[in-house]
Amino acid sequence: MSIRTEKVASLLQRELSAIFEKELPRKGPIVTVVEVKVTADLGIARVYVSIIGSQKERENAIARLQKETKYIRKLLSSRIRHQFRRIPELEFYEDRLFEKADRIEQLLKQALNGAK
Repeated sequence: MSIRTEKVASLLQRELSAIFEKELPRKGPIVTVVEVKVTADLGIARVYVSIIGSQKERENAIARLQKETKYIRKLLSSRIRHQFRRIPELEFYEDRLFEKADRIEQLLKQALNGAK
């Protein structure tokens, strides 16, 4: 990634986090922006979110985010319109790194307990 795309990704992550925290209704699971990756032409922003809740709540939250993409992009546009000519298209993906890390930690604990 170039310096420009890294700066744009950082700005988008910060602003999207603020939007999720303050402007979107908070029903159901907690949604946190983990990472934003921006294409080289700044046309698409892939937003990775961590969702804390049951499997059904996570599926509903991702579906809701994907359904409300245009509204979220509009909110984002109103916040950063003076810094960009064209606001990137948003694509939302669930980041499951936390679950994988937790599983690895459990396996390590089992291995250490089994070695004793």
